[in-house]
Parts: sequence; structure tokens; C-alpha cells
Amino acid sequence: MDRREFIRKSALFGAAAVIMPEWLASCSSSESGKKAIEKSAHSSGKMKLSFFPYELKLRHTFTVATYSRTTTPDVQVRIEYEGCVGHGEASLPPYLGYTEEGTMNFLRKVDLSQFASPFLIEDILDYVDSLEEGQTPAKAAIDIALHDLIGQLCGRPLYELLGYDAAKCPSTSFTIGIDTPDVVRAKTLECAGQFNVLKVKVGYDGDEEMIRTIREVTDLPLVVDANQGWTDRRKALDKIQWLKSQGVQMVEQPMPKTQLDDTAWLTQHSPLPVYADESVQRLRDLPKLKGAFHGINIKLMKSTGIREAVRMMNYARAEGMRVMIGCMTETSAAVTAAATLSPLVDFADLDGNLLIANDIFEGVLVREGKLTLPDRPGLGLVEL
Repeated sequence: MDRREFIRKSALFGAAAVIMPEWLASCSSSESGKKAIEKSAHSSGKMKLSFFPYELKLRHTFTVATYSRTTTPDVQVRIEYEGCVGHGEASLPPYLGYTEEGTMNFLRKVDLSQFASPFLIEDILDYVDSLEEGQTPAKAAIDIALHDLIGQLCGRPLYELLGYDAAKCPSTSFTIGIDTPDVVRAKTLECAGQFNVLKVKVGYDGDEEMIRTIREVTDLPLVVDANQGWTDRRKALDKIQWLKSQGVQMVEQPMPKTQLDDTAWLTQHSPLPVYADESVQRLRDLPKLKGAFHGINIKLMKSTGIREAVRMMNYARAEGMRVMIGCMTETSAAVTAAATLSPLVDFADLDGNLLIANDIFEGVLVREGKLTLPDRPGLGLVEL
């Protein structure tokens, strides 16, 4: 079956890639979980949603193939219920196309008081998703806050409720953005002793200089992200072949998302795994990517949060695709939520909280290059 025929048939089955909230049974198996669910079932209390804008300040100017920035707009979300507060956030990098004002206007539409408890998470998230097309970061913020809240009500870490082994969290890459050779050397030296793999932004005329500069100061494994920067598939293949000779292990989004057939040709000939990023947003995007990429990069701000991210992982695995978990520049609230899913993935790129200077939480940590989840209820966040 060729790729186009596969796409036509797969589209018929895309809606079947769903999961049931089995983690709720895990919660109810503990004494604290039973009490929390029983209390919620009989509670007259209502969930209270609140939010506020929060500008993320980057430690260094962040440059990729198509733009540079020093800040990222962000909206912090809280859901309060029975004395517990769940935290979430909507990170709004410009390329996603969402604004702080639009995000808060969407959140103003959300009425959680109609639901008896946060344990009705499937109904709640279906309702939130139905309010407006798009607005995926805002939807992710609510999803993350609800998952954090339920973990706190059950008195158990979220990864336990989901059935994941925190000891299987992988190493995370650390991103080196496009910059002058001197700055690239300094950034690489600063982080080379703390991480086991580095992610390098490429996709412009200086790709080879960027890699050679990094190779002057470290022999750590590298992965590269072209951010749609290559447009000629044969030149892209030449670059990938050269990158492999430099110890690069994977290529992310080498070509524009509009050039899917060219990307499929490149993936077929590439000596390195090719992952989709800008080409994949939500579950419904996956059927058309089979054969065009070896794997997908899931980000909570695009997927609408944890619930759909897990559905995407299951679908991708069923189709023989590899899975990566990534992030935007975010506080430790959203990064920890993504890290909770990291025991399921082939590769993790969760350094967004490390790229900002004004994080307001302590959550997931990086120890000897490896993601380390907090052993506290919910996401285990501590406000700073």
C-alpha cells in the first residue's frame, strides 16, 4: 500500500485512538483516593478557575531559523477545589499564533461550576474542547491543572496514578540556539557537563559552522531541529548525511509542513530518524504523517494537554512510529506535566523551564542529565 492510500484508509480510523481514564481506578485503590472520590461525589463545593498573565523572561536570546525573541507570553491557570489548588499554564510562543488576550478571553468562557467534581475529567475536557476551535494552549492549561488537582486530592504523584515508573524517565536534551560562534561555544561549555545530549537549532546557511563550533568544545551526542528551515529535499539529504558523520542522532522537522511529500521522500532516504514537530498538533493530524516521518514530537501546548498527548502516543505506537515529548519555553508547571509522560517516550526535549530566568515553581529536576520527577502529590510543584 502506498503512502497516499494508507492516508485515505487511516483517516477512517483516527477517532478510534482513544484511551479510558484507567488512572482513576488507581486513585480509588488507595485509602486517601477513596476518601477523596467519596468526598467529591457528595460535595457541594465547586471548582474555581482563575488565571493571570505572566511574561517569561529568557536567559538568552532564543533564535531559530525563522525568528528571535527574548520573552514568551504566558498565562498561569489555577483550579481550586476543596482546599487544593491545581496549577496549569498556557505558553504562547509567537509561532503558535495565540495571544495573551485571546487566551484569557477563552478562559473567561469556561464555567467549571457546572461539574460536581474534578474527577469528571473526561466530561470537563470534552466541554472545554467544544467551546472554541483552536486555543490549544488554554485547553492544555486547564487539562494540566485538573490532573495536578486530582493527584493532590488523591494524595499521590500523578505519574503513579497514570501507572508510570518515574525511574524510567529518560535524559533530556538541552537546546543551543542559533548565535555567533563565541556565544555558541560559551553556551555549550556552560551546559556540556550537566546534560547527556544537546539539541542544536539549524535550518539556515550557517548549519555546518554551528555544528563544527559545538564540536570544538564537546563530543556529546547531538540532535538537530531545522524548524522547517530546509526547502530542497536533496540538499536536505546531503546535510543529514553530513550531520550523521558529526555524531548527530536525530533530525526534527527538516522541511516546511506544507512539503509533506518532499519530507516523505527525505525520510525514506535519511540515514537518521526524522521527527515531526510543526507538522503535528493534535491526534487528528497523525494519520497523514505515516510514512512521512519516523516519529512525532508531542507538545502539550499543541495537543491540548496530557489526555490527548497520551492518546497520540498510543496511536503513534500502534502505527510503528517513534515518540518524542517536547515543550515550549514554560515554567516548571507545564514542563513537569510533560515530564510525567516521559517514561513512555523514545526521546525527551524538556528544557523549557531551564531557559527562563523567572520560573515560579520547583518541579521536575535534571540530575546527571536525567529527568527526575518530584515524589509529591499531583505534579509535585512547590511555589517559589
